[in-house]
Formats: sequence, structure tokens, C-alpha cells
Amino acid sequence: MADTEDNIRIIKKYPNRRIYDTHLSQYIKIDDIRDMILEGTDFKVIDSNNKKDLTRSVLLQIILEQESDNNPLFSSENLKHFIRYYGRNQSNIFSAFLDQSLQLFSQQQEQLSELFKQNPLDNFNQFNQKNIDMWQGFQNKFFDSFKTDEKNTKHKK
Repeated sequence: MADTEDNIRIIKKYPNRRIYDTHLSQYIKIDDIRDMILEGTDFKVIDSNNKKDLTRSVLLQIILEQESDNNPLFSSENLKHFIRYYGRNQSNIFSAFLDQSLQLFSQQQEQLSELFKQNPLDNFNQFNQKNIDMWQGFQNKFFDSFKTDEKNTKHKK
């Protein structure tokens, strides 16, 4: 195992554009790095010659490939906003805001995922039962108001 830096998987990128996973001791593809990200594997991509950190550029390459597919995550308007923030004093604030927003979104997704892992049908049924109870309550109040009006009308005669 050639991993270093506290169990961070080291990926070497060679000048010929080949990518070598030191953990597996084999060449991999950019899709394999994408899979590592999806699995939550910590890694660092370094230049094989000068040991320069290339992680960001590889991540951007993955995003570019994903965005070029038929179902992009960012709209053109989003990308224009991102570009406008480069070189401004607020770029750090914008970056921090995005980080916090994505963390919150991830937490909410995990909570929803856990909720549906329990038993999605039960959750759906509970949701529907609450709606049914609410509508029955409205219906009962509606008909009770007619009964009250009817009683009041009979007493007046």
C-alpha cells in the first residue's frame, strides 16, 4: 500500500494523461475517480513529476464531463453567476455560502433517505392518514354547522 497523508488515497497523474491509483497499483480512468467521490473515498491527485496537487483540476474535469451530459446540474444562468464572483472581494463569502448550502442540502437528503429507508409505504400511509383525518375534521365541522343551524331553526318555530 503506497497511500500516505493519513489514509488519503494518492492518485498520480502522468504527462501522457494516464492516471495511476497507488492504492490499487493500477491505472484507472476518470470515471473511477468519480466513483471514489460517490463512495466517499478521500483522495488526492498529484502530478507524477513535480508532486503538484492536481485534485481541483481533476474535479473540475469531472464536473465538466458531467455538465456536458444531457442532464446538467447547473443552468447557464448559474454558471454566469459563478463567473461574476471570480475576482471580486465577495468570492470567499460566496464560496462559504455555497459550502454551507450544499452541506445543509446533503443533511436534508440524508434525513429524507433515512425516513424512506424505514418503510416508504408506512410513511406514505401516515401522510395520507393525516390528510384524511384533516379532511374528515373539516367535513364534520361543515355538517355540524348545518345541524346547529337546523336546531336553531326548529327552536325558533
